[in-house]
Amino acid sequence: MQYNAVPLQKLIEQFERMPGIGRKTAQRIAFYILGLPKNESAAIANAITEACEKIHKCALCCNLTEDELCPICKSEKRNHKVICVVEDSQSLLAIEKTKEFSGVYHVLHGAISPLDGIGPEQLTVKELLARLDSDEVDEIILATDSDIEGEATAMYLSKLIKPFDIKISRIAFGLPVGTDIQYADEVTLSRAIEGRRSM
Repeated sequence: MQYNAVPLQKLIEQFERMPGIGRKTAQRIAFYILGLPKNESAAIANAITEACEKIHKCALCCNLTEDELCPICKSEKRNHKVICVVEDSQSLLAIEKTKEFSGVYHVLHGAISPLDGIGPEQLTVKELLARLDSDEVDEIILATDSDIEGEATAMYLSKLIKPFDIKISRIAFGLPVGTDIQYADEVTLSRAIEGRRSM
């Protein structure tokens, strides 16, 4: 028997599709939104629509931006000879919070995970290699997560980058194995950047 109205059920199902959101949390969010004044719920819907329409990948590093190039790629103060490769934009933001890294980034938008059907062709690996062909790069820092997928991605990339004769390093992990970079504190991330090792 259907206890909820169809539009409410659809709303709950959409929230339930989000990572880390279970059935009960999806219901709480749906009922919260339905309890808002119409102008506030419309503002949430408009913010989602605007973000989906205006945000896209940076033409250089594949970070999320509303311009052709993200602010980091545009900056002349950044060291464009050092590229830190991260799995997602959340990891980029976590590293930026440390204020320890002055280079630029490349966002893969995932990690190699055969069980999930994610191979190198689903990531922005081709775009990274194109940068190495055209830019003068001195070092690549592989800052993928320390889980199995992150390690596999780092190993795969290091093999691809070796022929370019560029220094390849891997961030040191003072993080527990299996954790995500985006959830680490600034001090731990700062030490990881400072203590990176060659591969």
